[in-house]
Amino acid sequence: MTQINELQHRITAALDRVAQGVARIEERAALAVPAPVAQPEIDPEELARLKEALDEEKLANAQLEERVRKLHETHRQDLEAAKDAAAQAQTPAPAAAPTVDVAALDLEMQRLRKSNEMLRATNEELRNALAENVGEPHLINKAMLAELEGLRAARAVEAAETQAILASLAPLLDAAAQTEEAN
Repeated sequence: MTQINELQHRITAALDRVAQGVARIEERAALAVPAPVAQPEIDPEELARLKEALDEEKLANAQLEERVRKLHETHRQDLEAAKDAAAQAQTPAPAAAPTVDVAALDLEMQRLRKSNEMLRATNEELRNALAENVGEPHLINKAMLAELEGLRAARAVEAAETQAILASLAPLLDAAAQTEEAN
């Protein structure tokens, strides 16, 4: 907002300077006494060009002022909305909407995918080693660790899904309990 205000002030100042310059030129033209031929007169084309530039700057200034007005209005509305949201956040809601931690669920799903990918790669290495009749114990250990990590990740996904289901069911159960108490 401060940049817009600064730009508006700069444009207004520039327009004032242009208007003062045009006014001085018009005053000189009105008060000019026929001067000797040696002094050049004000070129009417130049004056027309300056007036046109002034009109363009006035139009641009009017457009900027309208944009600033709209931005002020939007800013005021945003402040009011923020105040309303803060007031609503302070008042407890009777039946809150279910909140599902989608980020946690997504994180667990990514962990599961990564561990399954690691398990596939390790099993492929183990198969290749066994095909060459080279039983390498570190590959077996690596495969077991990958499998354990896959099981842990699958369990974490199941837990996150269970939490999501519970979060969705809690408001419904509360509403049903209130309805039953009312009857």
